[in-house]
Amino acid sequence: MSIPSSAYTYCGRRRFLRGITSIAAAQLIGGRYLTTKAATPEGTPLRDALAREAALPGNPAWKPMLLYLAELHGQSVHPPLDYFRFPFEDIGPGYQGGKIFGHFDLTHQRLDTVRALPEHARNQLRNELAGQQPDGFIPGVISFDKAGKATWKPDKGFPPLWVVSAEACVQASPDKTLLAECYEALRKQIGWFEAKRMASDGGFYYLDVIQKTWESGMDEGIRCDERPPGPAASVDATAHVYMLYDHAARWSGALGKPDPAWTDKAPKLQKLITTLLWDDQTGFFYDSWSAHHPELRHLAFEGMWPMVVGAATPAQAKRVIDEHLLNSKEFFTAHPIATVARSDSKYERRMWRGPAWNCMTYWAARGCLRYGRADAARALLEKALDATAAEFDRSGTVWEFYDADGGEQKTLARKAKGRKIPCVDYLGHNPLFAMVDLWRQSGGVAR
Repeated sequence: MSIPSSAYTYCGRRRFLRGITSIAAAQLIGGRYLTTKAATPEGTPLRDALAREAALPGNPAWKPMLLYLAELHGQSVHPPLDYFRFPFEDIGPGYQGGKIFGHFDLTHQRLDTVRALPEHARNQLRNELAGQQPDGFIPGVISFDKAGKATWKPDKGFPPLWVVSAEACVQASPDKTLLAECYEALRKQIGWFEAKRMASDGGFYYLDVIQKTWESGMDEGIRCDERPPGPAASVDATAHVYMLYDHAARWSGALGKPDPAWTDKAPKLQKLITTLLWDDQTGFFYDSWSAHHPELRHLAFEGMWPMVVGAATPAQAKRVIDEHLLNSKEFFTAHPIATVARSDSKYERRMWRGPAWNCMTYWAARGCLRYGRADAARALLEKALDATAAEFDRSGTVWEFYDADGGEQKTLARKAKGRKIPCVDYLGHNPLFAMVDLWRQSGGVAR
């Protein structure tokens, strides 16, 4: 069978059938893969399970990118290594050559795979928690040396979003043994946050506040262009610890051992969030050092986190959603959500300073659903999935982050030093299967 040259698209030196993954391409040309390497033996069951999920009713325009994503997942699973007891999944072959494990990227991958292959998601969770240190610290980015030894920065944490994927694992396959393991890890991690990341104002912070280590995961984000004189409540970290308290309260109860400490701490932290970190004039959440100082305030997407985790009041959540997330001049861009409001003076086409990251669109949509706004969740997800599919049709890959205006990916900037454009074949920030599932939950109708 002859394939015309016009049917191909290119990304660097790699050639793809335009809009078609290797699974589909194999059917066209007798089994010869045109995209990337085949799935690993450990990853083949995951790829096949995700391919079946991609075939569920939805938008046919999304299916090629979902099949491609299934292949990337299949390529990214490796045999057990070092202290990992189970095969582990890296965050994508396009990031540092693969074999990088962890951070909130892994949470997104578990949320992406838990419906298709629950056992795989559970194994990634257990691999991650196996690295927890006695003081409760859980390693962030884990890499491996030539001998296969795992290495990480022992004093740099990461946003503890893992609890959401842990709950998804338990819901997918009820398992009180797993829940007990997760609760013990959560209890220890809360202790670490309270000992190492509590600010004097009663909130919590990431190291970004005092040094450029980007513990929040928002490398070179705008919120720390002007830092406070010392540790102070960060809107993301404080909301995330509230989320930990909330999960600890529910998990301890589900295990038949309710702990009143969590039900005492959660509302106290919620009150701090809804007062200290809220500005009623703009209807948005900010860090403590800027919330009540107009000259320091900027509209960064992290202000959505209190709404995402359920700490915002219903009135506050409504304003965050209607005045900001659905505002086309701010976060509801051609590819939502922008990480800095399009109208903000600090918006630029660089990494966390403006471009859209699909994982954060997913979290925004979860928050909308939490407050009964299925309409908003559906609008965010559908627009982001459409834009991602359109870009996949153009470039034949999935990107680390996207131009919020829907423009040319190669004109985006990454960091001031190092790689200049977004990474390709990046799994950790593209929970597209989870986004489609959430779109269905929000009332999305198959086309």
